[in-house]
Amino acid sequence: MTKIVNCPHCDKPVEWKESSKWRPFCCERCKMIDLGAWASEDYSIASESPRPMEDVDFKDSSMN
Repeated sequence: MTKIVNCPHCDKPVEWKESSKWRPFCCERCKMIDLGAWASEDYSIASESPRPMEDVDFKDSSMN
């Protein structure tokens, strides 16, 4: 049985299989809209703030 997922953009059902060219998206349009949202920073992933470069000790062996 083929797994069915919903397109992250338009919520249309998509079969999760090799032949589904744009999976998890239903089409190239939905894929590009999603990519554009990431590129314009409409989406983001929460993370800790990076340390300022002046606080980085490049000789610190824990960074390797």
